[in-house]
Amino acid sequence: MSATATTNQTEPFTKGEANEGKVLPNITFKTRVRDESVAGPNPFKWLDVTTDDLFKGKKVVVLSLPGAFTPTCSSTHLPVYDSKFEEFKALGVDNIICVSVNDAFVMYQWGKNLNVNNVFLLPDGNGEFTKAVGMLVNKANLGFGYRSWRYSMFVEDKKIIKQFVEPGFADDFQEDPFTNSDAETMLTFLKSRK
Repeated sequence: MSATATTNQTEPFTKGEANEGKVLPNITFKTRVRDESVAGPNPFKWLDVTTDDLFKGKKVVVLSLPGAFTPTCSSTHLPVYDSKFEEFKALGVDNIICVSVNDAFVMYQWGKNLNVNNVFLLPDGNGEFTKAVGMLVNKANLGFGYRSWRYSMFVEDKKIIKQFVEPGFADDFQEDPFTNSDAETMLTFLKSRK
């Protein structure tokens, strides 16, 4: 899947901070989905998916991270969310979505490589969703260009109920903090709501 976006946001997001209570911007993601009617070795077609499609009327956990195939993202962040899907589901979560500023082809191969079965990998190829929610940072110091800051959030019917933003939000930040956007922190929050 890949993403381009159009936004219609009335309430601006605060860059690098939790934006609880705000409604997600209207974004259209350009995604790739499997279609057996497409001939050849790459049976996928382009499909527009909107924030309404993903979040309206649903309870969704979102994790966002700097990049596919990067160490923490691949060893811990995404795999633990994927392995704990049933626990999230038992707490009323409909879906878990992983957002990254990567293209559709990279996200597909990353999911395949990690054997991800329960988390929807949503590419934000142009970083437009990430920018709209105030989480786009420049990681030029690592040769990454613009990427997402690491965070997680619980969204109910497009409204951010809880957001965990890793400390140190800044362009060209030397570290990659992973202290509060993990699956266990999110599960603890969701259990506290029961």
